[in-house]
Amino acid sequence: MLLRIKEMIIKEFIQVFRDRRMLAIIFITPVIQMLAFGYAATTDVTNISTAVYDLDKSLESRELVQRIESSGYFSVKVHVEQADEIQDLLERGKVIATIQINRGFSENLKKGIPSSIQVIVDGTDSNTATVAMEYINRIIMNYSGDLSRNIETGTPTIDLRARAWYNPDLRSRNYNVPGVIAIVIMLTCLLLTSMAVVREWEIGTMEQLMVTPLRPIELMLGKTIPFAAIGFFDMLVVTTVAVFWFHIPIEGSLLWLALNTAVYLLSVLGMGLLISTISRTQQQAMMATFLFYIPAVLLSGFMFPIENMPQVIQYGTYINPLRYFLVIIRGIFLKGSGMDILWPQTLSLFLLSIGVVTLSSLRFKKRIQ
Repeated sequence: MLLRIKEMIIKEFIQVFRDRRMLAIIFITPVIQMLAFGYAATTDVTNISTAVYDLDKSLESRELVQRIESSGYFSVKVHVEQADEIQDLLERGKVIATIQINRGFSENLKKGIPSSIQVIVDGTDSNTATVAMEYINRIIMNYSGDLSRNIETGTPTIDLRARAWYNPDLRSRNYNVPGVIAIVIMLTCLLLTSMAVVREWEIGTMEQLMVTPLRPIELMLGKTIPFAAIGFFDMLVVTTVAVFWFHIPIEGSLLWLALNTAVYLLSVLGMGLLISTISRTQQQAMMATFLFYIPAVLLSGFMFPIENMPQVIQYGTYINPLRYFLVIIRGIFLKGSGMDILWPQTLSLFLLSIGVVTLSSLRFKKRIQ
């Protein structure tokens, strides 16, 4: 049995490496996707085009503007001289944010009287507007706190010391890139498995395999083991890109990551095999792959929190392997979580994998017979 599976695996590797399209999918596509998605999948906002309307023109107001500009988040493009210029700049899209510092700003600060600053942002891009508001609020709060310490007793009323754990700089790329790894591996393995099996039916070589002494289980193992090995290789490649190109830290165990990757690949390969049993041509297999892949990504928690989805949709996400692996890979990368923390996700992913592989095996065996 092992000899027959071994020969089948060798035959499958030869067939894969002879196909240039397959080689592109295996070696080039994951790296390109990783680089493209790694740069695109970020919510960090920098160099926000900003206009400043400084009516106070004091040392304090200039210092505040200097802090805003030197933060790296804002780029002051225009110093407004007339109030009506603000609306024109926003309407024409020349700036995204405007900051108006009213007269008496420095005097009020020295007297301890609340002083208002008007900030207007272009809300057509809600994400950028929200992030810009958060940035500028933080800068003004820090400036106000520093000024209070200098002017009065040196001891602020509330000493708030906020700190972010696991991702101290709050880089969205640190959070998104591990998710991109999971998505890239899923797409690659799904396409490889589903199209490779269907291609055998298309070119008529499956009938030749069926008349050999190979049993259905041996045929299935011989078909999936090479793609499991390729999935591990691609996982190694995109993880290397994430660590050395995007500088994403891995705080957890690589062995634990490899073990969970194996369980994840089991579910993805099982899904690819299932798609191959319901497809007659490679085009159908590709369409079916994307019909599964796109909802799987949207309902995984990668883009939108699962908790915000309707209850019915949340139940549907329990059969999505990406849902579990996203929690696992982010936990290992950023928190250094181990089995004591992630075992519920690993167990759920393992049970799901067994279910998918069993269903795929039954359909695969039935189709062969």
